[in-house]
Amino acid sequence: MFKSDESKEIAFDSTLVDSVYRIATSDIISVEVFSEGGIRLVEQPSLINPYNSSQANYTGSTNPQEYLVDESGSVKLPLISYINLKGLSIREAEKAIEKRYIEFYNDPFVILKVLNRRVMVFPGTGGAGKVVELKNEKTTLIEVLASAGGLTTTGKSNSIKIIRGDFRNPKVILVNLETLDGARNSDIRICANDIIYVKPVPRISQEVLVQLAPIVGIVTSLALLYQIALGVR
Repeated sequence: MFKSDESKEIAFDSTLVDSVYRIATSDIISVEVFSEGGIRLVEQPSLINPYNSSQANYTGSTNPQEYLVDESGSVKLPLISYINLKGLSIREAEKAIEKRYIEFYNDPFVILKVLNRRVMVFPGTGGAGKVVELKNEKTTLIEVLASAGGLTTTGKSNSIKIIRGDFRNPKVILVNLETLDGARNSDIRICANDIIYVKPVPRISQEVLVQLAPIVGIVTSLALLYQIALGVR
């Protein structure tokens, strides 16, 4: 699985540790909007009914709603309609939304979360994989592997691929966790939609048996026919 052009594979780079997640199409986000710089989050006053008070003095927020980032990278939000968030970090997206809500609220304060951030992990079993949700903004390689149950006994810890980006031109990052020096790379930040593939240890004996099975079957059939022919005589 996931054989790649070695010329396109890159070794672990320290710049990959602090890579920031960027909002992408098909992301599902939740958005909460507060006015007055989010004072309600600090003072926790009783929620003011926005229908009975002026928008300018409304400090609360409705329950966070879920919104889909469409194929163009845009999200349709109440009052401000469509806003393009594709390629923005979480904080950049919050600032962009706050800027649009200035027309409706005094000093708007936005909290945005991406709800469907996940990765696929193939821990070295050859084919079986697991889907792991990324609950934290910064989730490292070692945390994802632990969430998936750790490396299997058939997985090669010195040959771990992180496949990132568009499948038409993916970035393939090689990580070696076999040695202590290599283990320092385990803090690489994992991004949503990454594929983590641990190369399985070749099981030569099993592969040989698979290759020989058809030949053994033919030889057995011929031997059986020969025995039948002798019996007929």
